[in-house]
Amino acid sequence: MTVAEVRELFAYNAWANRLFFAALEPLPVEVYVRDLKSSHGGLHGTLCHIVWAEQLWLNRWLGKPNPAVPQGRDLATLAAARTRWEAIEAERATFLAGLTERRLDEAVAVKPSTGGEYRHTFREMFRHAIDHSSSHRGQLVTLLRQVGVSPPGTGLILFYRERPTPATA
Repeated sequence: MTVAEVRELFAYNAWANRLFFAALEPLPVEVYVRDLKSSHGGLHGTLCHIVWAEQLWLNRWLGKPNPAVPQGRDLATLAAARTRWEAIEAERATFLAGLTERRLDEAVAVKPSTGGEYRHTFREMFRHAIDHSSSHRGQLVTLLRQVGVSPPGTGLILFYRERPTPATA
């Protein structure tokens, strides 16, 4: 995995997250916040978990403390979740702009909330962050179907098909 590939995967991640924010926006609040008995409650809880985890990993990469409130429980609305995510996305873009190939193999200590301490390279953490968000977006797909909404397609191949190529950009 190269720096260019890292940037590409986070561009994909941002594209996919944007599609979900757009898909959730027209929902009535009652539907958006309904407890659907999923691992994070429902649509709102799952989306806030994605936002929180993306902030958690970014903070680890930047050497900052963990987010003040776990699991994004301080995010009461879709608008609040989107505002937080946009700030995370902007900060991550700045971080990725300065990323070097050498840094990919640097390891840092990670202390999960469940206990213990592990050392991971940036390469490993980047792969995990993308995988984590993709996994929970898959849950959002199921939850949207449960409330009768057709979810957006966010497969990586769709990102490749929709992004401008150098010849068309």
